[in-house]
Amino acid sequence: MEFKLHNGSGGLCCKSCGRQDKQLNTYDWLADIPGNANESELVEVQFKNTRKGYFRNSNKIPLEKGDIVAVEATPGHDIGVVTLTGRLVPLQMKKTNIKSEADIKRIYRKAKPVDMEKYNEAKAREHSTMIRSRQIALDLDLNMKIGDVEYQGDGNKAIFYYIADERVDFRQLIKVLADAFHVRIEMKQIGARQEAGRIGGIGPCGRELCCATWMTSFVSVSTSAARFQDISLNPQKLAGQCAKLKCCLNYEVDCYVEAQKRLPSREITLETKDGEFFFFKADILSNLITYSSDKNIPANLVTISGRRAFEVIGLNRRGIKPDSLTEENHRSEPKKPVDLLEQESLTRFDRNRKGKGGGDGNGGENSNNNRNRKKKKSGNGRPQQSAPQANSQREQSWQDRQPRQKQDRQAPKQGDQQQGERQQKNNNNRRPPRNNKPKPQGERPAQNDKPTQE
Repeated sequence: MEFKLHNGSGGLCCKSCGRQDKQLNTYDWLADIPGNANESELVEVQFKNTRKGYFRNSNKIPLEKGDIVAVEATPGHDIGVVTLTGRLVPLQMKKTNIKSEADIKRIYRKAKPVDMEKYNEAKAREHSTMIRSRQIALDLDLNMKIGDVEYQGDGNKAIFYYIADERVDFRQLIKVLADAFHVRIEMKQIGARQEAGRIGGIGPCGRELCCATWMTSFVSVSTSAARFQDISLNPQKLAGQCAKLKCCLNYEVDCYVEAQKRLPSREITLETKDGEFFFFKADILSNLITYSSDKNIPANLVTISGRRAFEVIGLNRRGIKPDSLTEENHRSEPKKPVDLLEQESLTRFDRNRKGKGGGDGNGGENSNNNRNRKKKKSGNGRPQQSAPQANSQREQSWQDRQPRQKQDRQAPKQGDQQQGERQQKNNNNRRPPRNNKPKPQGERPAQNDKPTQE
């Protein structure tokens, strides 16, 4: 069976991507599987800002991502956008700790033009309602701040989001608001981090706020996270736009706690023959500690590794005092700086080239210099000639040699004739080889032979 993607391009499915609402956006990686929408009758519907809900499609309405639907509310109905269907909806409900399906309300229908008109009218009143409600809360001397107002789709209900440090008695406020706006009032308290996420902004790192992009659950941040990372406790630098400690302090604290275990305690002093050394500062991730000979001010600072510090502590416990904190065997060589832009250099291939020019980028120049030196040594004090002059002289000498070589081949030299005559005379003057054959018995000795004495 052949499956064809909805976009027809063979890439990612267009139905998988929903509204780009930052942390509320869910990628449906099962959207291109046939029959996925019919696997579950539960549907995820998104409303204004960070409000989501799960509803039951009991009427079997064919729904897809992006459809605007009218859902059940108390009282009346609400208007939302479908953001997820199929098998992933029960998993998302389990993630948000929604266990009882009995309280799940149902979807009425797809939104009609009449529903959209009421919805747009209600949304148009939200900003003016928020400004007026702030003034009413100020007149009642309530220590609270109303951050946002959200009207229901049919305009019969309004949700007021507020921030307060302490518990607020807003019973009188609800009565005044109901008389002023003639709607049902619901008060919902949010935290400072959630308000910053709803407003958005740019952090000191240059990126958009984490609470406004991907964070859905906020964990409390304490100053101990800054102490573990050796960050100065400056409230102006540690606080975010919500006036609370930055959420990013919790990102690397576990790594620092794990690296801190490889360093000795800061209360331990190291004893050497030169004197005592006290803890001054530590580079936790590099596993380096700096000690000072004075407890109050930095004096005679010495930086050693955590391993060397444990060795000195072990020697001190046995009553041994080393000559110094840093020994020859334990001195770390300075690290060479790494050129991060070397990979973008245009001459990086010339450095590794192996040929006449050598292995480095200056190989061609070095080889030319070596040739010039050889010429100087073999020249015997003669003036050096340029390359074109030397080549022309070589060609001329080669042409002059050619007729001489032909004559030498045709006529032998006079010296060769004399050498041949001498060789012939020497051959004539040579003594003949002796005859070493045995003489036959009974023969008389030759005249030249001496008689043997008997």
